[in-house]
Amino acid sequence: MNVFDRLLMLQLTWRDAVDIIVVAVIIYSILALLRGTRAMQVSIGLMILGSTFFIARALELPALEAISREILFYLPFAVIVLFQAEIRRGLARMGANPLAAAFRRHHNEVPVETIVNACEILASRRIGALIAIEGGQTLRAFEDGAKPVDALVSSELLVSIFTPGGPLHDGAAIIRGPRIAAAGAFLPLTDKADAALAHGTRHRAALGLSEESDALVIVVSEENGSIAVAAEEKLTENLTRQSLLELMTGRLREKR
Repeated sequence: MNVFDRLLMLQLTWRDAVDIIVVAVIIYSILALLRGTRAMQVSIGLMILGSTFFIARALELPALEAISREILFYLPFAVIVLFQAEIRRGLARMGANPLAAAFRRHHNEVPVETIVNACEILASRRIGALIAIEGGQTLRAFEDGAKPVDALVSSELLVSIFTPGGPLHDGAAIIRGPRIAAAGAFLPLTDKADAALAHGTRHRAALGLSEESDALVIVVSEENGSIAVAAEEKLTENLTRQSLLELMTGRLREKR
């Protein structure tokens, strides 16, 4: 009996269909999480490394089989160490409360125009700024050590926060809905080598937070007055007022 005959004899029930769909969704979610990152290349290497055991067993290569068996035993620990950032990000997305996120989006709209006006003023004065707009995942963990503000977003307040010489100009301002939750927050820096070479600390912090959460992070450069936005591990640079407004509106609309 060949393989095709065995497949024809299989009797699938609705439980089997649900089982297949759930496994497919899990695999797709993992691949989507790793897509476009260095972790994808590492995962391919680990899969090749793990497959050597089965190849060695099929070809009856005892020495290679013994070595690959030991490697296969420690492979799960290597996966946890190498993919700790991706695992942490995935668990954070899974743990996000969709009901709470929906409540925030519908009842606490982000004042896009006000933020864009502030960024335009900061850019014209070449004042460096880092503004993190909270998405579906909370940023409360990054408020530790920051100064609580809890005030309505206004262009004047954002400009005053980042004006040099003030107590809050270092670090990031975290915006939650229509309010500035905190200022002077320190964000995680990305460990991507190309970003470290091409950008300063603010841009690296913006990318770092976009890797850790679904936040939208705006960066104003004090060197040349340019505006950039980090979201979903990507940095969009040299934005004009109009392009910044369109990008923010589009991103925040997607999250609704």
